[in-house]
Amino acid sequence: MLPETLPETLPRPAPVANADYCLRRQALMAALPGDAAVLLPGASLVSRSRDSEFAFRQDSDFHYLTGFPEPDALLLLLPGRAEGESVLFCQDRDPMLEAWTGFRLGAEGAVREYGVDQAFENAERDARLVTLLDGWRTLYLALDSAEAMGLAQEIRADLVARQRRGACPPEALADVAPLIHEARLVKSRAELALLGHAAEVSARGHLRAMRAVRPGLREYQLQAALEHEFLWQGGSGPAYASIVGGGANACVLHYIENRARLRDGDLVLIDAGAEFDLYAGDITRTFPVNGRFSDAQRALYEVVLEVQERAVAAVRPGTTLTAIHAEVVRGLTAGLIQLGLLEGDVQSRIDDGSYRRFYLHSTSHWLGLDVHDVGAYRRDGEPRPLMPGMVLTVEPGLYVPDDDDIPEGFRGLGIRIEDDVAVTDEGHAVLTASVPKSIPAIEALMAEK
Repeated sequence: MLPETLPETLPRPAPVANADYCLRRQALMAALPGDAAVLLPGASLVSRSRDSEFAFRQDSDFHYLTGFPEPDALLLLLPGRAEGESVLFCQDRDPMLEAWTGFRLGAEGAVREYGVDQAFENAERDARLVTLLDGWRTLYLALDSAEAMGLAQEIRADLVARQRRGACPPEALADVAPLIHEARLVKSRAELALLGHAAEVSARGHLRAMRAVRPGLREYQLQAALEHEFLWQGGSGPAYASIVGGGANACVLHYIENRARLRDGDLVLIDAGAEFDLYAGDITRTFPVNGRFSDAQRALYEVVLEVQERAVAAVRPGTTLTAIHAEVVRGLTAGLIQLGLLEGDVQSRIDDGSYRRFYLHSTSHWLGLDVHDVGAYRRDGEPRPLMPGMVLTVEPGLYVPDDDDIPEGFRGLGIRIEDDVAVTDEGHAVLTASVPKSIPAIEALMAEK
């Protein structure tokens, strides 16, 4: 039974407009050489168990170009074609199947609702594809997609068999992914609004978890509290498998079992984010199960926090993730030496890699339609300068093994602090600032419960 006063629901941002999807398709076609076409399958349903599928999620590249939400779709881009440059194949309208699985748009609905030039139902696909791709010299597709490659080979074999009747099969296959991924790296205003909303929904979940935690809960019960908020706010759920690691479980970077009991005196690390209209949030916070940091926890946490805040402040146009990471490594190494977890001078411990015992991962990754979003980190062999519209995470951490040579108070402590940051003309904007990360702010929030 729901309480009389329901939790606040955030206003939804506007979706990406059909005109924007059209501009993306046009930009991709403009980047192609002459006599080149694009073939891009969407995602299909994936079986979970007998007579049951996983919840459908559209392929990110396909969504970026179409916004089309149904499985088993296929997009062709045919530059300069008089009858229409964008052609979509989609599921057939079938009243009997729709009674079981829900309404399907069909070809007319795809054109009406999503603004493609032409659409056909999948019953016509095989017959039409050969005609539509006859005469195109190069076929651009995702070369790592078995479905796309298999379809391209079938089409080419069919056209080769018709060469005596004048057919012209594609002579080459090329990878479309780098072109799409380069475009996806810099976000539009509408995308930034959706990412900001996904970040705020994620933040609400983390705040709820901080207020709900107490000794004796299971990790999965804390996971339930934060993921309830993701769904309450209209998200599709978590953008990736939520990490809720109490105690030494926080030292397992991709810990997703989430079954252990949360103990008085331990920290708990939550790395979780909501997905909203396919855009991802990604936040990590680490806080005490009982609401108060111990002296050792406080000391290690302050090292990570200081380094993380400096790294966030460094995000601006022109700098690189490589430079930010180098400063994070230097700061964490200095902190480890100060706490007695490493010995010697900072540069020596960086040069011999001994800091990696405690810090195993990079500081940042791109964020967008995928939580580890696409886009090259280097160009022409050099680190890529940041530019406005890029969105990234900043997430240093320290993970102390439970080994005999470690001072007892630090053993098994895992701390990571992660924010989502957009690069702006002036510098940066932190999308996840509403989740506290200073020790006084965390302890004050947790005391409210």
